[in-house]
Amino acid sequence: MSSLDKAVQTQIDNIQKKTGMSLAELSAFIKKSGLSKHGEIRDMLKQKLGLGHGDANTLVHVILKSDGASAAEGKSVGSVLDEIYTGAKAAQRPIHEALMKHIDTFGEFEIAPKKGYVSLRRKKQFAMIGPKTNTRFEVGINAKDLKKGPRLVEQPKGSMCNYIVALTDANEVDAELIAWIRSAYEGAE
Repeated sequence: MSSLDKAVQTQIDNIQKKTGMSLAELSAFIKKSGLSKHGEIRDMLKQKLGLGHGDANTLVHVILKSDGASAAEGKSVGSVLDEIYTGAKAAQRPIHEALMKHIDTFGEFEIAPKKGYVSLRRKKQFAMIGPKTNTRFEVGINAKDLKKGPRLVEQPKGSMCNYIVALTDANEVDAELIAWIRSAYEGAE
């Protein structure tokens, strides 16, 4: 089990303790609500069970098996990349490839494909890369104490990544960006 899987399991265990309900009981509670949309279920869990946004969101993903990992389960990295970079997002694949050309030189790490991006992990996730919109690519970086700026945008506590860098062209994959990702890689041991 990866550290990400362990973290989700710990969160689910804590939700069960908070609510006094087993995962099966929580699943039945959601089913009984008659709601089917992710956001509606999440908001209902926040209101009726007093869960925080993150806990409610994770619980919905687990119950509905709608998280990015489940969507990519059983697929090769290549086939997931082919799905991600189709249509209008196909023009962003060179950004992905430019990033991976550099990141592959760092050493060993795991590529965990998700529905719309890939997670890069050692003992923990150090980066997330993929298209955010049809014209904007995002690099999520999990590093501490980087100097935020207009390009390196610090994210609120509890976000999937500490920093986000937006790109629109492969030429923006430069030494500065690679240094930030390398810092995250080195800190993910």
